[in-house]
Amino acid sequence: MTVSEIIADLKEKREEIREVVFVACGGSLAAMYPAKYLLESEASNLRVGYFSSNEFVHATPKYIGETTLVIATSHQGTTPETVEAARVASSRGAAVISIAFKPDSLLSEAGDYSLVYEYGPEASVSESKAALVMKIAFELLKVFENYEKAPLVESSFEKLDVVVSKAKTLVKRRAEKFAEDYKDDKNIYVMGSGSSYGAAYAYSICILMEMQWINSSSIHTGEFFHGPFEIVDYETPFILLLSEGRTRNLDERALRFLEKYARRFVVLDAKELGINLIDDSVVEFFNPLVFSNVLSVYSEELALKRNHPLSRRRYMWKVEY
Repeated sequence: MTVSEIIADLKEKREEIREVVFVACGGSLAAMYPAKYLLESEASNLRVGYFSSNEFVHATPKYIGETTLVIATSHQGTTPETVEAARVASSRGAAVISIAFKPDSLLSEAGDYSLVYEYGPEASVSESKAALVMKIAFELLKVFENYEKAPLVESSFEKLDVVVSKAKTLVKRRAEKFAEDYKDDKNIYVMGSGSSYGAAYAYSICILMEMQWINSSSIHTGEFFHGPFEIVDYETPFILLLSEGRTRNLDERALRFLEKYARRFVVLDAKELGINLIDDSVVEFFNPLVFSNVLSVYSEELALKRNHPLSRRRYMWKVEY
């Protein structure tokens, strides 16, 4: 079934959806942050939840029930905590959409509906995990709330691959320089706001910490001046995701401070990356889909320069945890 077919079927069978809950772990959870942000921003009647899978299992919200839609994602569809979360949600009467890269997974078996996303070097950005979850969120708005911007959304997804392709070419040499300049650093902070905070979080925990063993933390630019900015000096490195849309002011304020008091920082500006090909009224929701893919260029160059493959692990899949 397609996304539109699933939501249409859900509308027919459930009539009313009051809560939409996103459940996953790690990078999969971060990939759903843009959709969470979208619904919190645009939905008038839908309650939105966002949970790490194991917390959902052990501290299941009381409102989970027949008016709830749970969207659960896992790359392989085998993450035990997420599979169990889907089962818990189903046992409470919630509808469950399972999303994974591999079909016929344990997660797909635990859900009412199953979707498969594209992954890999040749994958379309508009069919990636984050994009697929965003499409679900937009379709929910269209079907359950008569979302007036729906026509713009379809054209925006059509333009996304063009934007990302050009942006990745644009940053290639910058990524090489980043890798050379930061290859020996033991700590790198990543900053962002709005829907892009999920991209900042994912890069921090999944790339820098998990795949490169570099200490990191993601900092919301709206929180930067309420504690974190005290660590700024001429040696501490930062990556700043400068979004287009309503929260750009937060990012620009953080940038002005870095320009004054820091020396080692990298800025990815969505505007410079060409995101304005997408209509201004929905552009902010597409920031992270551009950033995440452009950051992959930086990841590859950093891994190459550090002679530390992105596939290397110390603990993950190797020991009990």
